[in-house]
Amino acid sequence: MATKQLQSAPTPTRPKSTNGVINGTKAGTGDTRIVVIVYGQAQEKVVSIFADVLGKPYRLANSFSAVGSEDHGTVIGIAACDAKNDISTRNKILMVAINAHCVNLGMPPDVNLSASCDYEFLYTEAPFFRRDLSRFIAHTLGQISHHEALITKPRTYFISTTFPDVRTALSNLDILSVGSDAVEIRVDLLKEPLPDGSFSPVPSLSYVGEQVMLLRQRTELPIIFTTRCTRENGRFPMDNPNLYYEYLYRAIQWGCEYIDVEVWLPEDIRRRLFEQRGTSRIISAFHDFSGTFKWPSPQAQEIFAESRKYGDIVKMITIINSMSENYELEYFRSQIKANNPDGPPLSAVNMGQLGQLSRALNTVFSPITHPLLPIVAAPGQLSAAEINEALSTMGQLPKKNIYAIGSFRSTPQAAFFEKCFNELGLPHNFTSVDRGVKGSVEAFCLQPSFGGAYLNPPLSANQSYIPILSDAARTIGSIDTIVARGEGSSSYLMGDNATWKGIRATLTRDFAPSAYKDRAAIIISSSGEDAASIIFALRSLNIGKIYTVGFKAHGPLASGIEPFTSIESVQRVDHPFAIISALPPEKSHLTQPLLRHFSTNGRAPSNGNGSVTGNGGKGKVFVDLANGPRKGDPLAVAEQSGWTAYGVADTSAFTTVETLRLLVGQNVPYSFVRLASGRGLY
Repeated sequence: MATKQLQSAPTPTRPKSTNGVINGTKAGTGDTRIVVIVYGQAQEKVVSIFADVLGKPYRLANSFSAVGSEDHGTVIGIAACDAKNDISTRNKILMVAINAHCVNLGMPPDVNLSASCDYEFLYTEAPFFRRDLSRFIAHTLGQISHHEALITKPRTYFISTTFPDVRTALSNLDILSVGSDAVEIRVDLLKEPLPDGSFSPVPSLSYVGEQVMLLRQRTELPIIFTTRCTRENGRFPMDNPNLYYEYLYRAIQWGCEYIDVEVWLPEDIRRRLFEQRGTSRIISAFHDFSGTFKWPSPQAQEIFAESRKYGDIVKMITIINSMSENYELEYFRSQIKANNPDGPPLSAVNMGQLGQLSRALNTVFSPITHPLLPIVAAPGQLSAAEINEALSTMGQLPKKNIYAIGSFRSTPQAAFFEKCFNELGLPHNFTSVDRGVKGSVEAFCLQPSFGGAYLNPPLSANQSYIPILSDAARTIGSIDTIVARGEGSSSYLMGDNATWKGIRATLTRDFAPSAYKDRAAIIISSSGEDAASIIFALRSLNIGKIYTVGFKAHGPLASGIEPFTSIESVQRVDHPFAIISALPPEKSHLTQPLLRHFSTNGRAPSNGNGSVTGNGGKGKVFVDLANGPRKGDPLAVAEQSGWTAYGVADTSAFTTVETLRLLVGQNVPYSFVRLASGRGLY
């Protein structure tokens, strides 16, 4: 197995801001060091793609010593054969090094480069998954934080892939991951085939790296990297703790969002992984299969105290002998929460059939299974649907009526939501209704079984019967989702806006959030109300100047916005990074002249001094929100003019994901929305 001990591996710098673009309303600055891409033979193109994703220009250099502070704001590419010469002496405070290795060139990558770089991006040349790169770079540089988004959810789940080869799971991954907030790769269950027909006792880093790559190419969910040992119901050997460090640290380099670190490992290894975790998060895990562990014991408190030292989440899993031990766990859980108000969060369940009650009551990263998986990862695991059905039976998930209220040509939305509810085992009813006369929405909200509503078109944010508003809904001035929380006298309604999150998710699908910082954008709309969600989404990405066509912005969103008043005013504007149209379909063709006007090739082959350069940060993102038959085809024009183009199907799918999270608190991946909804939904 071609590996190298990583005892002296570099420590990735913690980002200055971990305000994730997923959770907060402002994108984080993240790691501001110069990004240096180490690329393989004849793979120079990957440098330009990194630069384009980051919205920056790039240049190729022949050594790390040739990179200086004047290169801030530029992505640097260094060939692997040149990088070897001085990578060990590079200025780690000035630059972050990423080993970009194409697996088509062979595996493993150069062992010394893997160990010496801060991160490693594995990719296939054909097909190339740009969205995988975008997610990788945004996570590793600290521009997004899945963890900050997830810890605010009332319940989180993860699905464990128990396949010996993740390729087996890929075709069903969209369905497998419904209800999951993360996906776990069980490295110890992977089976790497050998030439003689047998399997490697421990899968090599090469094999594991490709498996992680394949999984990340097919899911937008955070990945939990787990090497479960033989004593804790896994298959990873325990005779060499340094082997765990080697694999777990490499998982950090690969950009896995969560790293499962077993608490039995030597403290020095756990401490180093915690200190070197960068933007990844550590799940400090304890498992006990003896049947003698007791929750109301000093040992349980000691294990939590030891686990929390080097963990962002503490996981404690045990085997029990009686039903009453589930209630002992709940008391232990309440003690931990009361005594540790600042965390870390505790994920604790009892295994086996007797412990299934605890799986329903656990709210932090509950491990779930699915009927399509070959085996369950642990005894007594339940699916998301089974947990929700159990909660419903216990009265913890009462049946509600959830509505789509507005003007709908047909009811595919209701059919899709019902499909999601069935897949998740939710007891709710979903119905599409016309808004009707003034006051009809309030009548639905006052029903005792009201569980929330999706509104299209949205309501004005000034509604007396919706006393609580999210910051987004208040600033945008409209409500597209009414969220019902609590029961009885403690129940309340909150108005929120999911549309802006759908727009932002679309904008950051192929680009890192930092690509938009201080760049210009153009919004084309017939009214300020239709454009408000777009403005809010762009502002959350720290956009620079916003120019408008067809409307004037008012209220809290008007600052820093300049309307185009003539052809001359358009010609004076530098190249915009994004153009977004909220025009109705019969007018959407009016965007085409602007798209053509700002069309450029976005590349320069040389800067005249022999150093290959490129203005990879030119951008050009076009989003068309028109829904329905239209004159012309602005998306086709945009693509022909070199823009990265998205339509209403993309923004609507992402908005549906956010709407479901708000209404029922559960995650349905974007890929499942597109798979299950069909074209009729959009």
